[in-house]
Amino acid sequence: MKLKLFPSAATLALLIAVSACQEFNELIPLGANSKKGPKPLVKEIASGAVIKGANGINFGPDGNLYIGSVNGQEIIVMNSQTGKILNRLGPNVGVTTPDDLAFGPDGSLYWTDIFTGFVKRRTPEGVVTEQFVAPGVNPITFSEDGRLIVGLCFLGDGLYELDPNLVDAPRPIIISTPENPFPLGFLNAFDFGADGMLYGPIFAGDILVKVDINRPGPPSTSPYTDGTVTVVSAGFTVPVAAKFDSKGVLHVLDQSGGVFKVNTETGEKTLFATLEGGMDNLAFDSKGALFISNAESGSVVEILPSGQPRTVSGGGMIGPMGLAVLPGANNQDALFVGDLYRLRKINGLTGRLENTYKGDLLNGEGNLTTSFSLSADGENLIVSSWFGAVVQVWNPQTDQVVESFPVGAPIDALRFKDGIVTSDVGLGGVIWASDHSMILPIDNATVFAPSGLATDGERLWVADWGTGIVWQIDFNGNIPKAPTILATGLANPEGLAWDSDGTLVVVESGASRLSRISLSTGEVTKIADGLKLSAPAAGLPNFPPTWWFDGVAIGQSGDIYVSGGGKNVIYKVSKF
Repeated sequence: MKLKLFPSAATLALLIAVSACQEFNELIPLGANSKKGPKPLVKEIASGAVIKGANGINFGPDGNLYIGSVNGQEIIVMNSQTGKILNRLGPNVGVTTPDDLAFGPDGSLYWTDIFTGFVKRRTPEGVVTEQFVAPGVNPITFSEDGRLIVGLCFLGDGLYELDPNLVDAPRPIIISTPENPFPLGFLNAFDFGADGMLYGPIFAGDILVKVDINRPGPPSTSPYTDGTVTVVSAGFTVPVAAKFDSKGVLHVLDQSGGVFKVNTETGEKTLFATLEGGMDNLAFDSKGALFISNAESGSVVEILPSGQPRTVSGGGMIGPMGLAVLPGANNQDALFVGDLYRLRKINGLTGRLENTYKGDLLNGEGNLTTSFSLSADGENLIVSSWFGAVVQVWNPQTDQVVESFPVGAPIDALRFKDGIVTSDVGLGGVIWASDHSMILPIDNATVFAPSGLATDGERLWVADWGTGIVWQIDFNGNIPKAPTILATGLANPEGLAWDSDGTLVVVESGASRLSRISLSTGEVTKIADGLKLSAPAAGLPNFPPTWWFDGVAIGQSGDIYVSGGGKNVIYKVSKF
């Protein structure tokens, strides 16, 4: 399997760009140039889940269900019977990107922050401590005798034992090497069996394995520095989590939708329940009831003894970002929404969901990537993903990738002249996707963090999230001329779209508003404010400052669509 992971070069460039733009942005009043215009009609035409992606789950000593949400940057405390959210633990208490969680013998809450690489602990008294392991730290569990084990998955590969006090250095059990960078193939959510073995799924394979964390394998035949791995069961599609119930029966989730019971002696698996795809993790309460989280839809369900699901917290969009409009049936807008793991098609008139397309977290060749920003390209869409480090041309009719361009950390991309242009904070500016040649470089003096792009076919406009400037670039053929400033004083501009009336519309994420820019004067006029937009990344200095992109698109009638990631909604702003 060909894996495309977030590149280290992009991370370095992002660190420079983000720190510089944050410093520069302090010098510019937010929205200094904006003027008020007529008040339009703003409607929420589609809404999503209350959880922005449900990842690791576990029951605490208080009997409540704790849910990690990477996308939401929070740990949610929920009443598992009613679905009521009792508390949200966020960046203010050190939670940044919690992927999995566990409780220690003393009742402390432990979680893995997958993007930062830290394992963190919150005592019952609320004291938080942390220890760095490596980016990609993901599954976490305790053995019956109190040993703390964590693994790397997606952004790294390996297995470690930690001091539960997070003081002594991590003990490597299985590590990657230059010769063997993926020794496990991403061991995901795991659990200890009664035999003392660690059981878990290989996400990039089709197998369930057990690991002896005490006995080293023969160096001549094994790539592992400590621990031996044995295949227990095979034939899964995308196995993602494995946990034992109180009777010692191993339950395995497959992201394709299957919940299996596995005989650990024979490897035989029995289908117990079939759910919506995108499942992430599972936990058993004190009475033995099984609960399952879904990363792609944000839902949590209980599986009844009959195998039927009971909804605890409903699913839907978890992070609407990039938007694009294609002509739909009966002259209606076919609105496409980038929603991280899924790309959704929505009826622009009714807001009804018409289709869902699954993105590939591992960026397998020929598969649709995780979708962050979108733009229309004839009958196709241009999809960009800074997590996948790729820009794709994708056909919604066939669900096929037409073209694919490996890049660094693309924020937005569109068709321009005879090529594709992308704002890429990993490669250092606005570039041609085909050969990475530079159009507008990040110089850390006037340009810091290019985000949204727009074009009328002849000119290119670039929003800089860091400075609040919108740049205009004219071209001599395919050769860019010196950029000029069209507008200033915008508050962290992200989504940008050209309107045929001679204006640009722009999402100002730092001011929760949608604005219009005159192409003739550069005057900025407010269209709508009070929008619930996505917040910048908290506690993640090495990632794009846009975090989850706030997109905008203009429909055939002139109506404007805006993604409200803060509330998980799609806004429709009527033309005036």
